[in-house]
Amino acid sequence: MATVKLSFSPAPVHVRTARLVGVAVARRAGVREDLLDEVRLAIGEACTRAVALHRQYGLADPVYVEMSDGGGYTVRVVDRAPIEAGLGLAALGPDELAKESLSEDALTTGVGFALLAGFVEDLQVRPVDDGVGTEVRMSWPAGRA
Repeated sequence: MATVKLSFSPAPVHVRTARLVGVAVARRAGVREDLLDEVRLAIGEACTRAVALHRQYGLADPVYVEMSDGGGYTVRVVDRAPIEAGLGLAALGPDELAKESLSEDALTTGVGFALLAGFVEDLQVRPVDDGVGTEVRMSWPAGRA
């Protein structure tokens, strides 16, 4: 199993680098060619979301990305924003979603999650173990020829 770890300052210009690295690792892991555009878009969306949260909260901490090919291709994108901000609509139940009092930030984050759900069949969003930040975990089937 190979793992590639990448961290970058929360600047939009670095999202492109994360996408390029992510697709190169996906290709090496054996992700089907017809899924690579989805991988590229999903990594870009997850990293853009993390960068936006860091900038919104004035955080200089790096965005962390980990890519591995053990049992499929998995990408983790970790931000350090307050958990309630990072989880956005993903943490809300149906009753809360029906309310009209959602903030614009929650809606924006929720739209990002909706896009990710369209690109990724195996998507998990959860608080980071240390209680600060959110992990977006995405997986695709892979197998080397």
